[in-house]
Amino acid sequence: MEIEVAKRLQRTEEYYFSKKLREIDEMNRNGAQVINLGIGSPDLPPHPEVIKTLQEQAALPTTHGYQSYKGAPALRTAMADWYRRYYRVNLNPDTQILPLIGSKEGIVHICMTYLQEGDYALIPNPGYPAYSSAVTITGATPLTYDLKLENNWLPDFDQLEQMDLSKVKLMWINYPHMPTGAMANRDFFEKIIAFGKKHEILICHDNPYSFILNDSPQSIMEVPGALDVAIELNSLSKSSNMAGWRIGMLIADEKRIGQIMRFKSNMDSGMFLPMQLAAATALSLDKSWYTELNEEYRKRRNKVFEIMNLLNCSYDENQVGLFVWAKIPAGYDNSYQLCDNILYNAHVFITPGGIFGSEGEQYIRISLCAKVEVYELAIERIKKSL
Repeated sequence: MEIEVAKRLQRTEEYYFSKKLREIDEMNRNGAQVINLGIGSPDLPPHPEVIKTLQEQAALPTTHGYQSYKGAPALRTAMADWYRRYYRVNLNPDTQILPLIGSKEGIVHICMTYLQEGDYALIPNPGYPAYSSAVTITGATPLTYDLKLENNWLPDFDQLEQMDLSKVKLMWINYPHMPTGAMANRDFFEKIIAFGKKHEILICHDNPYSFILNDSPQSIMEVPGALDVAIELNSLSKSSNMAGWRIGMLIADEKRIGQIMRFKSNMDSGMFLPMQLAAATALSLDKSWYTELNEEYRKRRNKVFEIMNLLNCSYDENQVGLFVWAKIPAGYDNSYQLCDNILYNAHVFITPGGIFGSEGEQYIRISLCAKVEVYELAIERIKKSL
């Protein structure tokens, strides 16, 4: 018996990594021992105090029931304090912060709350594939805008103004940018807020990478009037090494928090309280936590630069975030060809930039989520395969 899947999924393909990891699993079963440098899943643990809080709270008999859809007051307060200390943004923890079961959840929540058939949403090219997938699932249409190296991977406002924006309801942006590692500045955030107000487009800023290899975290909410037209997503996955914990946050004005809650409250029943309290501990850590974390990532990034040099790729040494993005050399038709060559001959998996959109076809991405010794082994394998 066959039941046809809904139309919303007929336009949505399986995630590239889901398919590729199955292939790698099969290679490993045949003895390949593939080194995975493709996925941005932090391999380092959270701070010991975070683990301690989780253990202590989970041992209590009173912390195992359903929790508020809005999250524990202690967590929302910690999130507000974190924004004040590091982003210079003052938020009301009762009305302007919504804890999430990971910020990826928030991408879907926002799209499902505001989009439907006939609507359009602006999606960066290259960009995180989840934006396009979430838009498509709602029945709305993704409308890509190109990001290019010559413009420092920032949107071209002249190009945007020439587009038909009459049916566009929201726009996804993401800085520090994934996959390119490009930074935005205050001037850009001011321009994008003005653009959103002019065209009545909700600006959705996905901001999970702001602490990684970056000493000056930024939030779009620093711009006066941003709450009138913007939503920001943030996450503990990268900055606190808590990817598997699935803890994120959504920053918006009170009205939008309420609108998104109408959808979210039908999708989950709150987050395990000990995890929320442990997350509050993570958010209370001082700057030394990020300093030490980035010292390790700098060592790893240097090793990734060595790999890129071996592959004759060109890259910006000042890029930030959890990956290194590099342009492939002449001789390859596209990024998939180079990545498959390295996978099958050196048994090292790196990510083709083409999965992030047509503007990424000539680029590759390598994750910083492996120990230095793993990169050294990958370097030796690649040297032998060339």
